[in-house]
Amino acid sequence: MFNLNEIKELIQLVDETSVQEVEIENEGSRLVIRKPSKAETVYVQQAASAPVATPQAVQAPVTAPTSATPAAAPTTPEVDPSLHTIVSPMVGTFYRSSSPEAAPFVSTGDQVNDKSTVCIIEAMKLMNELEAETKGTIVEILAENGQLVEYGQPLFLVKPE
Repeated sequence: MFNLNEIKELIQLVDETSVQEVEIENEGSRLVIRKPSKAETVYVQQAASAPVATPQAVQAPVTAPTSATPAAAPTTPEVDPSLHTIVSPMVGTFYRSSSPEAAPFVSTGDQVNDKSTVCIIEAMKLMNELEAETKGTIVEILAENGQLVEYGQPLFLVKPE
């Protein structure tokens, strides 16, 4: 399975080059990144773990802007430039915890490091853990539990250490 950082790096590489399409298979998962004229599209396909009579692939489309097209993410109020913004790497459903009964991964005021899981983004039944990407303190949580989020939408504000 591909991790979110790998997917983000591949999207950025494709966006910065003249390559129009990349297809990679890894551990039973397939990742296709295509760059049409207006937006890149990412498809993650997971192979079935056991043979079934009518196998169905799981696909999660995610739209990412190219450098020529501004992001269509919702606008947020003026943010202190000294704060780090953790944004959604994909379209999906935002979850603050691993299950409804579990405590949230992070709350306002919590200390995080670059490997701290801050939330889960569910895209077509695939649960993708999102890491903080920086060391610091959670200042604000910008999304509600169970909310649909867009690619590039700000989710957390972190005061770096």
